[in-house]
Amino acid sequence: MTNADTPRRNFYGRAHGKTLRASQKTYLAEDLDRLRLPGVSVQDNPDRAPLDLDTAFPGTGSLWLEVGFGGGEHMVHMAARNPGIRLIGCEPFVNGIAMLLGKIRVAGVENLRIHPADVRDLFDVLPDACVAKVFLNYPDPWPKARHHRRRFVTPGYLLPLARVTAPGAEFRVATDIPDYVRQTLEEVPPAGFTLERQAGPGAAWEDWLSTRYEQKALREGRDPHYLTFRRNG
Repeated sequence: MTNADTPRRNFYGRAHGKTLRASQKTYLAEDLDRLRLPGVSVQDNPDRAPLDLDTAFPGTGSLWLEVGFGGGEHMVHMAARNPGIRLIGCEPFVNGIAMLLGKIRVAGVENLRIHPADVRDLFDVLPDACVAKVFLNYPDPWPKARHHRRRFVTPGYLLPLARVTAPGAEFRVATDIPDYVRQTLEEVPPAGFTLERQAGPGAAWEDWLSTRYEQKALREGRDPHYLTFRRNG
C-alpha cells in the first residue's frame, strides 16, 4: 500500500482530556519516544511497508495487542505477569498515555511498546498472522444507535484484526454494555472468530485485572461481561 492508497479515515473520540500534571508532561517528554513502536504512522512509513518486527520490537516472545488501554493498568499488569511476551498497546487519548507511562516507570516493565494513535494505522503495517492474543477492555460504547458503526466490533476493524491474528489466537472482550455484547456476538464470528466462552460478573479470566473503567461500572450498577473468541484456523 502506498501513501496515495492509504485510506482517509475519520477518527471519533477524544484525544485530550483534563490538563496534564507536571509529572505526566515529564513522562510524555522523556519516555514516549523510547516506547513508541516505530514505523507505524504515515509520516514514519509513507509507503505503508509491513513492519519488520524483529527490528521494530526485538524479542522472541509471542506478540500481544491491547486496543485502547485506557489508564494502562491492565497492560502493565499483563506485561509484568508475562515477561517473555511482547505487548503492543494502542491508545490515542493523551491523558491515558501519560497515565500508562507513569505506571511503566513504577513497574519497571520493558516488554511493551505504544502506538499513541488509531489502531487501524497499526493494522495497515502489521504482518499477517503475527498476533497471538488481543485485549479489548471496556471500549467506547457509542450508545446512540446512529453511532454503532463507530464501535470497534464492526467490519472496518474486525477484518484487519482477523488478518493480523494467527490461527488459534485469543481475542478477549470486556464490556459493561449489554448492547455492545449483542453487537460483539453478531459481528465478531463472521470476521473469522469462534466464541469460546461468555461469562458475567465474578467469572472473569484467571489473570484479569479489574480496570478503573470496570470499577466505575460496578459503582454505577452495571454488570461486566467477559467474552473470549478464538481465531479460526
